[in-house]
Amino acid sequence: MNILCGYNVNIDSVYRINRAEISELLETFEEAEILNKIENLPGNIASEADFVAGLAYCMKNGYGAEWLVSEHSVFKFLKNRYFGKSLVRMGGNAGIMANALSKLGASKVITNVAVPSKTQLSLFSKKAIYIPDILTQTEENSGEKPEENKNVGRKPEKNKNTEKESEENEGTVSGSLEPIHFVFDFSEGETFSLYGTIIKVPRENRFIATCDHLNLRLFANPAFEQYAFQHACEIDGALISGFHLLLENYPDGSTYETVLDNAISQLRSWKASNNKLRIHLEFGHFANKKIVNSVFLECADLSDSLGMNEDELAMLYDLHGISGEGLLNMEAEAVACAACRLASRYRHKELLIHTREFVLTVSNLDFISKLGFKSSFNPHSESHTDFRTSTEMKNSIEDSESSIFQKATGKKLEALEFGVRCAGAYAATGRLEGWEFVEEEASKLQESIFGREQIDAFLKAFNGKTLRQGAYALWEGYLICILPTLLSKSPVTTVGLGDTLTAGIFLRGLELNVQA
Repeated sequence: MNILCGYNVNIDSVYRINRAEISELLETFEEAEILNKIENLPGNIASEADFVAGLAYCMKNGYGAEWLVSEHSVFKFLKNRYFGKSLVRMGGNAGIMANALSKLGASKVITNVAVPSKTQLSLFSKKAIYIPDILTQTEENSGEKPEENKNVGRKPEKNKNTEKESEENEGTVSGSLEPIHFVFDFSEGETFSLYGTIIKVPRENRFIATCDHLNLRLFANPAFEQYAFQHACEIDGALISGFHLLLENYPDGSTYETVLDNAISQLRSWKASNNKLRIHLEFGHFANKKIVNSVFLECADLSDSLGMNEDELAMLYDLHGISGEGLLNMEAEAVACAACRLASRYRHKELLIHTREFVLTVSNLDFISKLGFKSSFNPHSESHTDFRTSTEMKNSIEDSESSIFQKATGKKLEALEFGVRCAGAYAATGRLEGWEFVEEEASKLQESIFGREQIDAFLKAFNGKTLRQGAYALWEGYLICILPTLLSKSPVTTVGLGDTLTAGIFLRGLELNVQA
Protein backbone atom coordinates (compact mmCIF):
# COMPACT_ATOMS: atom_id res chain seq x y z
CA MET A 1 0.00 0.00 0.00
CA ASN A 2 1.26 3.48 -0.93
CA ILE A 3 -0.05 6.07 1.54
CA LEU A 4 0.25 9.84 1.86
CA CYS A 5 0.57 11.31 5.38
CA GLY A 6 0.00 14.98 6.20
CA TYR A 7 0.02 17.55 7.60
CA ASN A 8 1.34 17.87 11.15
CA VAL A 9 4.78 16.42 11.85
CA ASN A 10 6.80 17.90 14.70
CA ILE A 11 9.32 17.15 17.44
CA ASP A 12 8.17 16.46 20.99
CA SER A 13 10.68 17.47 23.66
CA VAL A 14 9.41 15.84 26.86
CA TYR A 15 10.81 16.97 30.21
CA ARG A 16 9.59 16.06 33.71
CA ILE A 17 9.69 19.21 35.80
CA ASN A 18 10.53 18.87 39.51
CA ARG A 19 10.48 20.99 42.66
CA ALA A 20 14.00 22.29 42.23
CA GLU A 21 13.42 23.30 38.61
CA ILE A 22 10.18 25.21 39.15
CA SER A 23 11.60 26.90 42.25
CA GLU A 24 14.66 28.07 40.32
CA LEU A 25 12.47 29.44 37.55
CA LEU A 26 10.22 31.33 39.95
CA GLU A 27 13.19 32.92 41.71
CA THR A 28 14.35 34.36 38.38
CA PHE A 29 11.32 36.66 38.09
CA GLU A 30 9.64 39.28 40.20
CA GLU A 31 6.84 37.94 42.41
CA ALA A 32 4.35 40.60 41.35
CA GLU A 33 4.88 39.91 37.64
CA ILE A 34 4.35 36.14 37.89
CA LEU A 35 1.40 36.32 40.30
CA ASN A 36 -0.29 38.90 38.08
CA LYS A 37 0.11 36.65 35.04
CA ILE A 38 -1.25 33.67 36.99
CA GLU A 39 -4.26 35.78 37.95
CA ASN A 40 -4.67 37.12 34.39
CA LEU A 41 -3.51 34.29 32.18
CA PRO A 42 -1.97 35.45 28.89
CA GLY A 43 -2.95 32.20 27.11
CA ASN A 44 0.13 32.40 24.90
CA ILE A 45 3.87 32.78 25.44
CA ALA A 46 5.43 36.05 24.35
CA SER A 47 8.05 36.13 27.13
CA GLU A 48 9.90 33.84 29.49
CA ALA A 49 7.68 35.14 32.30
CA ASP A 50 4.59 34.00 30.38
CA PHE A 51 6.04 30.50 30.20
CA VAL A 52 6.87 30.37 33.92
CA ALA A 53 3.43 31.70 34.89
CA GLY A 54 1.66 29.17 32.67
CA LEU A 55 3.69 26.29 34.06
CA ALA A 56 3.17 27.38 37.69
CA TYR A 57 -0.58 27.83 37.11
CA CYS A 58 -0.96 24.34 35.67
CA MET A 59 1.09 22.74 38.45
CA LYS A 60 -0.83 24.66 41.12
CA ASN A 61 -4.18 23.40 39.82
CA GLY A 62 -3.23 20.10 38.23
CA TYR A 63 -4.44 21.39 34.87
CA GLY A 64 -3.19 20.56 31.41
CA ALA A 65 -2.71 23.29 28.82
CA GLU A 66 -0.97 24.07 25.54
CA TRP A 67 0.18 27.60 24.77
CA LEU A 68 1.71 28.86 21.56
CA VAL A 69 5.18 30.43 21.73
CA SER A 70 5.16 33.62 19.67
CA GLU A 71 8.69 34.95 20.22
CA HIS A 72 11.95 33.53 18.84
CA SER A 73 13.80 34.54 22.01
CA VAL A 74 11.55 32.27 24.09
CA PHE A 75 12.12 29.41 21.65
CA LYS A 76 15.88 29.83 22.10
CA PHE A 77 15.46 29.95 25.88
CA LEU A 78 13.44 26.72 25.97
CA LYS A 79 15.66 24.88 23.53
CA ASN A 80 18.92 25.89 25.23
CA ARG A 81 17.63 25.10 28.70
CA TYR A 82 15.63 21.88 28.17
CA PHE A 83 16.09 20.25 24.75
CA GLY A 84 19.41 18.58 25.53
CA LYS A 85 18.08 16.86 28.66
CA SER A 86 14.63 15.97 27.33
CA LEU A 87 13.19 12.81 25.84
CA VAL A 88 13.02 13.70 22.16
CA ARG A 89 10.45 11.78 20.16
CA MET A 90 8.26 11.98 17.06
CA GLY A 91 5.33 14.34 17.50
CA GLY A 92 2.26 15.23 15.48
CA ASN A 93 -0.53 12.90 14.39
CA ALA A 94 0.85 12.61 10.86
CA GLY A 95 4.35 11.78 12.06
CA ILE A 96 3.16 9.12 14.51
CA MET A 97 0.80 7.55 11.98
CA ALA A 98 3.50 7.56 9.28
CA ASN A 99 5.90 5.66 11.53
CA ALA A 100 3.19 3.18 12.49
CA LEU A 101 2.27 2.53 8.86
CA SER A 102 5.91 2.02 7.97
CA LYS A 103 6.44 -0.54 10.73
CA LEU A 104 3.18 -2.36 10.03
CA GLY A 105 4.02 -3.20 6.44
CA ALA A 106 2.95 -0.34 4.17
CA SER A 107 4.96 -0.34 0.94
CA LYS A 108 5.63 3.39 0.81
CA VAL A 109 4.59 6.14 3.22
CA ILE A 110 5.01 9.55 1.61
CA THR A 111 5.14 12.09 4.43
CA ASN A 112 4.79 15.84 4.56
CA VAL A 113 7.50 17.46 6.71
CA ALA A 114 7.21 21.22 7.14
CA VAL A 115 10.78 21.68 8.38
CA PRO A 116 12.91 18.61 7.54
CA SER A 117 15.73 19.31 9.98
CA LYS A 118 18.32 16.70 10.90
CA THR A 119 16.62 16.04 14.24
CA GLN A 120 13.16 15.73 12.68
CA LEU A 121 14.29 13.30 10.00
CA SER A 122 16.14 11.15 12.54
CA LEU A 123 12.85 10.39 14.29
CA PHE A 124 11.32 8.62 11.30
CA SER A 125 11.24 4.87 10.79
CA LYS A 126 13.85 3.70 8.29
CA LYS A 127 11.60 1.06 6.69
CA ALA A 128 9.11 2.58 4.25
CA ILE A 129 9.11 6.32 4.94
CA TYR A 130 9.64 8.45 1.85
CA ILE A 131 10.13 12.20 2.20
CA PRO A 132 10.23 13.99 -1.14
CA ASP A 133 12.62 16.85 -1.69
CA ILE A 134 13.35 19.08 -4.66
CA LEU A 135 16.35 17.03 -5.77
CA THR A 136 14.24 13.86 -5.82
CA GLN A 137 11.64 15.58 -7.97
CA THR A 138 14.34 16.58 -10.44
CA GLU A 139 15.72 13.05 -10.58
CA GLU A 140 12.29 11.51 -11.11
CA ASN A 141 11.41 13.98 -13.83
CA SER A 142 14.65 13.02 -15.64
CA GLY A 143 13.73 9.34 -15.47
CA GLU A 144 16.23 8.34 -12.78
CA LYS A 145 14.65 6.14 -10.11
CA PRO A 146 15.76 7.14 -6.60
CA GLU A 147 16.66 4.37 -4.21
CA GLU A 148 14.11 3.53 -1.53
CA ASN A 149 14.15 5.64 1.62
CA LYS A 150 17.09 7.72 0.34
CA ASN A 151 15.61 10.90 1.79
CA VAL A 152 15.16 9.74 5.39
CA GLY A 153 17.82 11.18 7.65
CA ARG A 154 19.66 13.20 5.03
CA LYS A 155 19.98 16.96 4.97
CA PRO A 156 17.45 18.58 2.59
CA GLU A 157 18.75 20.31 -0.49
CA LYS A 158 18.81 24.07 -0.39
CA ASN A 159 15.73 25.75 -1.86
CA LYS A 160 13.37 28.53 -0.95
CA ASN A 161 11.57 26.38 1.61
CA THR A 162 14.32 24.13 3.01
CA GLU A 163 17.73 25.72 3.41
CA LYS A 164 20.50 24.23 5.50
CA GLU A 165 20.22 24.47 9.26
CA SER A 166 21.81 27.57 10.74
CA GLU A 167 25.41 27.33 11.86
CA GLU A 168 24.31 28.45 15.31
CA ASN A 169 22.12 25.30 15.49
CA GLU A 170 19.16 27.32 16.69
CA GLY A 171 16.69 25.11 14.90
CA THR A 172 15.78 27.44 12.07
CA VAL A 173 15.35 26.42 8.47
CA SER A 174 14.89 29.18 5.95
CA GLY A 175 13.77 31.48 8.75
CA SER A 176 11.21 28.97 10.07
CA LEU A 177 11.56 27.66 13.59
CA GLU A 178 12.00 23.94 13.88
CA PRO A 179 8.55 22.74 15.05
CA ILE A 180 9.15 21.67 18.65
CA HIS A 181 6.46 21.04 21.24
CA PHE A 182 8.11 21.44 24.66
CA VAL A 183 6.11 19.10 26.90
CA PHE A 184 6.54 19.62 30.65
CA ASP A 185 5.19 16.70 32.65
CA PHE A 186 4.63 17.11 36.38
CA SER A 187 3.74 14.56 39.04
CA GLU A 188 0.89 14.39 41.52
CA GLY A 189 2.07 15.20 45.05
CA GLU A 190 5.07 17.30 43.98
CA THR A 191 5.46 20.35 46.22
CA PHE A 192 7.02 23.76 45.61
CA SER A 193 6.94 27.25 47.05
CA LEU A 194 5.04 29.86 45.10
CA TYR A 195 6.66 32.91 46.69
CA GLY A 196 6.09 31.62 50.22
CA THR A 197 2.88 29.65 49.60
CA ILE A 198 3.48 25.90 49.62
CA ILE A 199 1.80 24.28 46.63
CA LYS A 200 1.07 20.57 46.36
CA VAL A 201 0.33 19.43 42.81
CA PRO A 202 -3.17 17.84 42.96
CA ARG A 203 -2.79 15.55 39.94
CA GLU A 204 -0.37 14.52 37.22
CA ASN A 205 -0.62 16.52 34.03
CA ARG A 206 1.43 18.50 31.52
CA PHE A 207 2.01 22.01 30.23
CA ILE A 208 3.02 22.32 26.57
CA ALA A 209 4.86 25.28 25.08
CA THR A 210 4.37 24.92 21.33
CA CYS A 211 6.70 26.41 18.73
CA ASP A 212 4.97 25.27 15.55
CA HIS A 213 3.81 28.07 13.29
CA LEU A 214 3.85 26.20 9.97
CA ASN A 215 1.74 23.26 11.13
CA LEU A 216 -0.79 25.73 12.52
CA ARG A 217 -1.35 26.69 8.89
CA LEU A 218 -1.45 23.10 7.59
CA PHE A 219 1.69 23.92 5.63
CA ALA A 220 2.51 21.46 2.86
CA ASN A 221 6.14 21.23 1.81
CA PRO A 222 6.23 22.10 -1.93
CA ALA A 223 8.13 18.87 -2.69
CA PHE A 224 5.38 16.86 -0.97
CA GLU A 225 2.71 18.77 -2.89
CA GLN A 226 4.50 18.14 -6.17
CA TYR A 227 4.96 14.44 -5.48
CA ALA A 228 1.31 13.97 -4.47
CA PHE A 229 0.11 15.76 -7.60
CA GLN A 230 2.39 13.80 -9.95
CA HIS A 231 1.83 10.38 -8.35
CA ALA A 232 -1.80 10.57 -7.18
CA CYS A 233 -2.80 7.71 -9.47
CA GLU A 234 -0.27 5.44 -7.70
CA ILE A 235 -1.52 6.20 -4.19
CA ASP A 236 -3.90 3.87 -2.34
CA GLY A 237 -4.77 6.07 0.63
CA ALA A 238 -4.16 9.31 2.49
CA LEU A 239 -4.12 9.80 6.26
CA ILE A 240 -4.63 13.50 6.96
CA SER A 241 -4.54 15.29 10.31
CA GLY A 242 -3.67 18.61 11.94
CA PHE A 243 -6.96 20.48 11.55
CA HIS A 244 -7.24 20.84 15.33
CA LEU A 245 -4.22 23.18 15.22
CA LEU A 246 -6.08 25.82 13.20
CA LEU A 247 -6.39 29.29 14.73
CA GLU A 248 -9.48 31.42 14.34
CA ASN A 249 -7.29 34.40 13.42
CA TYR A 250 -3.64 34.60 12.39
CA PRO A 251 -1.18 37.47 13.00
CA ASP A 252 -1.20 38.41 9.31
CA GLY A 253 -4.97 38.96 9.38
CA SER A 254 -5.95 35.71 7.67
CA THR A 255 -8.44 33.27 9.21
CA TYR A 256 -8.83 29.53 9.55
CA GLU A 257 -11.42 29.54 6.73
CA THR A 258 -8.73 30.39 4.18
CA VAL A 259 -6.33 27.76 5.49
CA LEU A 260 -9.08 25.12 5.60
CA ASP A 261 -10.27 25.95 2.07
CA ASN A 262 -6.75 25.62 0.70
CA ALA A 263 -6.22 22.24 2.36
CA ILE A 264 -9.56 20.89 1.17
CA SER A 265 -8.85 22.09 -2.37
CA GLN A 266 -5.59 20.17 -2.30
CA LEU A 267 -7.32 16.98 -1.13
CA ARG A 268 -9.99 17.37 -3.80
CA SER A 269 -7.30 17.64 -6.47
CA TRP A 270 -5.89 14.26 -5.34
CA LYS A 271 -9.36 12.73 -5.52
CA ALA A 272 -9.90 14.19 -8.96
CA SER A 273 -6.72 12.48 -10.18
CA ASN A 274 -7.58 9.16 -8.53
CA ASN A 275 -11.19 8.42 -7.65
CA LYS A 276 -10.12 5.19 -5.91
CA LEU A 277 -7.98 7.10 -3.41
CA ARG A 278 -9.30 6.59 0.15
CA ILE A 279 -8.92 9.61 2.42
CA HIS A 280 -9.15 9.40 6.20
CA LEU A 281 -9.24 12.62 8.21
CA GLU A 282 -8.19 12.31 11.85
CA PHE A 283 -9.38 14.89 14.36
CA GLY A 284 -7.48 16.08 17.42
CA HIS A 285 -8.33 18.19 20.44
CA PHE A 286 -9.87 21.41 19.10
CA ALA A 287 -9.77 24.45 21.35
CA ASN A 288 -12.53 26.18 19.39
CA LYS A 289 -16.05 24.77 18.83
CA LYS A 290 -16.62 27.02 15.83
CA ILE A 291 -13.59 25.55 14.07
CA VAL A 292 -14.38 21.91 14.89
CA ASN A 293 -17.91 22.31 13.53
CA SER A 294 -16.62 23.98 10.36
CA VAL A 295 -14.04 21.27 9.71
CA PHE A 296 -16.59 18.51 10.23
CA LEU A 297 -19.14 20.07 7.87
CA GLU A 298 -16.61 21.04 5.18
CA CYS A 299 -15.20 17.51 5.05
CA ALA A 300 -18.54 15.71 4.81
CA ASP A 301 -18.43 14.99 1.08
CA LEU A 302 -14.65 14.72 0.85
CA SER A 303 -13.40 12.11 3.31
CA ASP A 304 -14.04 8.40 3.07
CA SER A 305 -13.71 8.18 6.84
CA LEU A 306 -13.22 10.54 9.75
CA GLY A 307 -11.81 9.61 13.16
CA MET A 308 -12.03 11.10 16.64
CA ASN A 309 -12.14 10.18 20.32
CA GLU A 310 -15.01 10.66 22.77
CA ASP A 311 -13.84 14.15 23.82
CA GLU A 312 -13.81 15.34 20.23
CA LEU A 313 -17.19 13.71 19.61
CA ALA A 314 -18.60 15.59 22.61
CA MET A 315 -17.38 18.88 21.12
CA LEU A 316 -19.74 18.34 18.18
CA TYR A 317 -22.79 18.56 20.49
CA ASP A 318 -24.35 21.35 18.45
CA LEU A 319 -24.50 18.98 15.47
CA HIS A 320 -25.66 15.75 17.15
CA GLY A 321 -27.40 16.91 20.35
CA ILE A 322 -26.33 13.96 22.52
CA SER A 323 -25.41 14.83 26.11
CA GLY A 324 -21.69 15.03 26.73
CA GLU A 325 -21.92 13.09 30.00
CA GLY A 326 -22.70 9.78 28.32
CA LEU A 327 -20.03 10.37 25.69
CA LEU A 328 -17.29 11.30 28.14
CA ASN A 329 -18.22 8.29 30.29
CA MET A 330 -17.71 6.15 27.17
CA GLU A 331 -21.22 4.71 27.15
CA ALA A 332 -21.59 2.74 23.92
CA GLU A 333 -25.24 3.65 23.35
CA ALA A 334 -24.56 7.37 23.65
CA VAL A 335 -21.44 7.16 21.45
CA ALA A 336 -23.26 5.15 18.78
CA CYS A 337 -26.28 7.48 18.81
CA ALA A 338 -24.12 10.58 18.43
CA ALA A 339 -22.04 9.03 15.65
CA CYS A 340 -25.16 7.82 13.80
CA ARG A 341 -26.76 11.24 13.98
CA LEU A 342 -23.64 12.91 12.64
CA ALA A 343 -23.18 10.40 9.82
CA SER A 344 -26.80 10.44 8.67
CA ARG A 345 -27.53 14.15 9.05
CA TYR A 346 -24.37 15.27 7.27
CA ARG A 347 -23.92 12.28 4.96
CA HIS A 348 -20.49 11.14 6.04
CA LYS A 349 -19.43 7.82 4.55
CA GLU A 350 -17.85 6.55 7.75
CA LEU A 351 -17.04 7.73 11.27
CA LEU A 352 -14.50 6.03 13.53
CA ILE A 353 -14.79 6.69 17.27
CA HIS A 354 -11.90 5.39 19.35
CA THR A 355 -12.05 5.44 23.14
CA ARG A 356 -9.86 3.85 25.81
CA GLU A 357 -12.40 1.05 26.29
CA PHE A 358 -13.80 0.34 22.81
CA VAL A 359 -13.75 1.38 19.17
CA LEU A 360 -16.83 1.94 17.05
CA THR A 361 -17.50 2.64 13.39
CA VAL A 362 -20.62 3.88 11.66
CA SER A 363 -20.49 3.08 7.93
CA ASN A 364 -22.89 3.92 5.11
CA LEU A 365 -24.40 0.78 3.59
CA ASP A 366 -23.69 1.69 -0.02
CA PHE A 367 -24.06 -1.98 -0.89
CA ILE A 368 -27.72 -2.19 0.23
CA SER A 369 -28.93 -2.33 -3.38
CA LYS A 370 -26.75 -5.43 -3.94
CA LEU A 371 -28.69 -7.25 -1.25
CA GLY A 372 -31.84 -7.15 -3.32
CA PHE A 373 -34.22 -5.21 -1.09
CA LYS A 374 -35.54 -1.69 -0.93
CA SER A 375 -36.05 0.49 2.09
CA SER A 376 -39.23 2.49 2.60
CA PHE A 377 -37.60 5.03 4.89
CA ASN A 378 -35.35 7.98 4.26
CA PRO A 379 -31.87 7.17 5.64
CA HIS A 380 -31.15 10.87 6.01
CA SER A 381 -34.34 11.70 7.90
CA GLU A 382 -34.11 14.20 10.74
CA SER A 383 -36.24 11.87 12.90
CA HIS A 384 -33.77 10.27 15.26
CA THR A 385 -35.87 9.44 18.30
CA ASP A 386 -35.39 5.67 17.88
CA PHE A 387 -31.90 4.37 17.23
CA ARG A 388 -32.86 0.71 17.14
CA THR A 389 -32.44 -1.31 13.95
CA SER A 390 -35.16 -0.87 11.37
CA THR A 391 -37.38 -3.97 11.49
CA GLU A 392 -37.75 -3.95 7.72
CA MET A 393 -34.00 -3.89 7.15
CA LYS A 394 -33.33 -6.47 9.85
CA ASN A 395 -35.85 -8.95 8.46
CA SER A 396 -34.64 -8.44 4.90
CA ILE A 397 -31.06 -9.09 5.92
CA GLU A 398 -31.98 -12.19 7.91
CA ASP A 399 -34.16 -13.58 5.12
CA SER A 400 -31.50 -13.10 2.46
CA GLU A 401 -28.68 -14.47 4.63
CA SER A 402 -26.46 -12.49 2.33
CA SER A 403 -22.84 -13.60 2.21
CA ILE A 404 -21.99 -10.14 0.86
CA PHE A 405 -23.26 -8.47 4.01
CA GLN A 406 -21.56 -10.96 6.31
CA LYS A 407 -18.26 -10.59 4.48
CA ALA A 408 -18.43 -6.80 4.53
CA THR A 409 -19.20 -6.76 8.25
CA GLY A 410 -16.50 -9.34 8.96
CA LYS A 411 -13.91 -7.27 7.10
CA LYS A 412 -14.87 -4.13 8.98
CA LEU A 413 -14.44 -5.93 12.31
CA GLU A 414 -11.19 -7.55 11.13
CA ALA A 415 -9.73 -4.11 10.42
CA LEU A 416 -10.86 -2.87 13.84
CA GLU A 417 -9.32 -5.92 15.51
CA PHE A 418 -5.96 -5.30 13.85
CA GLY A 419 -5.95 -1.65 14.91
CA VAL A 420 -6.83 -2.62 18.48
CA ARG A 421 -4.00 -5.17 18.59
CA CYS A 422 -1.54 -2.59 17.22
CA ALA A 423 -2.49 -0.03 19.87
CA GLY A 424 -2.37 -2.64 22.63
CA ALA A 425 1.05 -3.94 21.58
CA TYR A 426 2.41 -0.40 21.31
CA ALA A 427 1.07 0.57 24.75
CA ALA A 428 2.62 -2.52 26.33
CA THR A 429 6.05 -2.28 24.68
CA GLY A 430 6.47 1.19 23.18
CA ARG A 431 7.34 -0.49 19.87
CA LEU A 432 5.81 -1.78 16.63
CA GLU A 433 7.88 -4.35 14.78
CA GLY A 434 5.57 -5.82 12.18
CA TRP A 435 2.62 -8.21 12.17
CA GLU A 436 4.19 -11.11 14.05
CA PHE A 437 5.37 -8.81 16.82
CA VAL A 438 1.92 -7.22 17.12
CA GLU A 439 0.15 -10.57 17.25
CA GLU A 440 2.55 -11.99 19.84
CA GLU A 441 2.39 -8.99 22.16
CA ALA A 442 -1.36 -8.50 21.76
CA SER A 443 -1.98 -12.13 22.73
CA LYS A 444 -0.61 -11.32 26.19
CA LEU A 445 -3.18 -8.57 26.80
CA GLN A 446 -6.70 -8.65 28.21
CA GLU A 447 -9.86 -7.14 26.80
CA SER A 448 -11.17 -4.06 28.53
CA ILE A 449 -13.73 -5.32 31.05
CA PHE A 450 -15.66 -2.08 30.80
CA GLY A 451 -15.43 -2.27 27.01
CA ARG A 452 -16.95 -5.77 27.00
CA GLU A 453 -19.75 -4.54 29.26
CA GLN A 454 -20.44 -1.77 26.77
CA ILE A 455 -20.63 -4.30 23.94
CA ASP A 456 -23.40 -6.06 25.87
CA ALA A 457 -25.17 -2.73 26.41
CA PHE A 458 -24.83 -1.99 22.68
CA LEU A 459 -26.37 -5.36 21.74
CA LYS A 460 -29.44 -4.60 23.85
CA ALA A 461 -29.80 -0.97 22.78
CA PHE A 462 -29.52 -1.66 19.04
CA ASN A 463 -30.81 -5.23 18.89
CA GLY A 464 -27.41 -6.16 17.51
CA LYS A 465 -25.57 -9.40 16.83
CA THR A 466 -22.14 -10.70 17.80
CA LEU A 467 -19.51 -11.46 15.17
CA ARG A 468 -15.80 -12.27 15.55
CA GLN A 469 -14.62 -10.47 18.70
CA GLY A 470 -17.18 -7.69 18.47
CA ALA A 471 -20.75 -6.88 17.53
CA TYR A 472 -22.74 -5.08 14.86
CA ALA A 473 -26.17 -3.61 14.20
CA LEU A 474 -28.02 -1.86 11.40
CA TRP A 475 -29.52 1.56 11.70
CA GLU A 476 -31.23 3.53 8.91
CA GLY A 477 -28.81 2.81 6.11
CA TYR A 478 -25.73 2.49 8.33
CA LEU A 479 -23.74 -0.42 9.69
CA ILE A 480 -22.49 0.03 13.26
CA CYS A 481 -19.55 -2.13 14.37
CA ILE A 482 -18.06 -2.14 17.86
CA LEU A 483 -15.10 -3.88 19.48
CA PRO A 484 -13.51 -3.74 22.97
CA THR A 485 -9.92 -2.56 23.24
CA LEU A 486 -6.95 -4.45 24.67
CA LEU A 487 -5.41 -2.93 27.79
CA SER A 488 -1.97 -3.27 29.33
CA LYS A 489 -1.73 -3.36 33.14
CA SER A 490 1.63 -1.57 33.00
CA PRO A 491 1.74 0.52 29.81
CA VAL A 492 5.12 1.74 28.63
CA THR A 493 3.46 4.66 26.86
CA THR A 494 0.03 6.25 26.54
CA VAL A 495 1.07 8.75 23.86
CA GLY A 496 0.02 8.14 20.27
CA LEU A 497 -2.27 5.18 20.96
CA GLY A 498 -5.19 6.69 19.03
CA ASP A 499 -2.94 7.45 16.06
CA THR A 500 -1.46 3.93 16.14
CA LEU A 501 -4.92 2.37 16.28
CA THR A 502 -6.14 4.55 13.41
CA ALA A 503 -3.11 3.72 11.26
CA GLY A 504 -3.61 0.00 11.84
CA ILE A 505 -7.33 0.11 11.01
CA PHE A 506 -6.73 2.22 7.92
CA LEU A 507 -3.92 0.02 6.57
CA ARG A 508 -5.78 -3.25 7.14
CA GLY A 509 -8.93 -1.77 5.62
CA LEU A 510 -7.01 -0.83 2.46
CA GLU A 511 -5.49 -4.31 2.24
CA LEU A 512 -8.85 -6.06 2.64
CA ASN A 513 -10.40 -3.76 0.05
CA VAL A 514 -7.66 -4.64 -2.46
CA GLN A 515 -7.98 -8.36 -1.69
CA ALA A 516 -11.69 -8.13 -2.42
